[in-house]
Amino acid sequence: MIRNRLALSLGLATILFAPASTVLARDAAPQLGVGAQYDTTHVYVAPEDVDRFTASFLATFGGQSTKRVVATVTPTPSSTTSQLLQTPVGTVSVFGFKTPIPYPFGAERTGYLVTDIDAAVKAAQAAGADVLVATFPDPIGSDVVIQWPGGVNMQIYWHTTKPNYAAFERIPENRVYVSPDRADAFARAFVGFSQGKVVSDDKNAPGAEIGRPKDTYRRIRLESVFGKMTVFVTDGHLPYPYGRELTGYEVKDLQDTLTKAKASGAAVLVDPYTADGRAAAMVQFPGGYIAEIHAAAPK
Repeated sequence: MIRNRLALSLGLATILFAPASTVLARDAAPQLGVGAQYDTTHVYVAPEDVDRFTASFLATFGGQSTKRVVATVTPTPSSTTSQLLQTPVGTVSVFGFKTPIPYPFGAERTGYLVTDIDAAVKAAQAAGADVLVATFPDPIGSDVVIQWPGGVNMQIYWHTTKPNYAAFERIPENRVYVSPDRADAFARAFVGFSQGKVVSDDKNAPGAEIGRPKDTYRRIRLESVFGKMTVFVTDGHLPYPYGRELTGYEVKDLQDTLTKAKASGAAVLVDPYTADGRAAAMVQFPGGYIAEIHAAAPK
């Protein structure tokens, strides 16, 4: 039995932790990502809440907004306000739809900028992703919506004119919840596509991170040119609001950030707690967007 367990552990290690040159064949495939500062969390809020959300988010994290425009960002008829909120710790694309939102938009978590949309689609499919919305034009480039094993939706996009954004002071983490049945398939697929790496795979991570302090769970941390990703492998028995957050933002001072958030109209849903070397909390901004915020725990 011990020998079998050892063989299983070595097998998983081979799949998830093999050298990048072995698993990803970097020399054979060009890097399609551009940089974490070009990747955004997609935030959908009611049109009447856009101003309040924008003000609160920028008051909490700093930064600025691009000019708000009204555009069609889907392949079928629709109308939404659109703007980027660019902060030192993460960027969000804010959509305030004036029309009903066409399916499956609103379920994609993030938008990742790529150098070649056609090559990115082929690479994603080769890695195991499905195309939910085939490539379509938008006012400044083109987009496609894909789904990874485990049901994780993501938008990848390409700009006609390459943008030029400053690097983040601290890179945010995309927070993904998947089932035990699909966790390895998801990790392999995304690492293969992104040419990234598995930073850690903790099968006994502290349950406080998912609102279950008496339990443990599996947590996989990934990094790539697209930024950081934390994969939460759970049985789905999650207390609110865990699983509703899309992104975790790293800040220098958690308490100071929470003070700014509350002063600007955000609500603290989960009070600060400490686990695995970080102090973290959950916040809901005006309009409903839920985010995790964390900082290094005091030593």
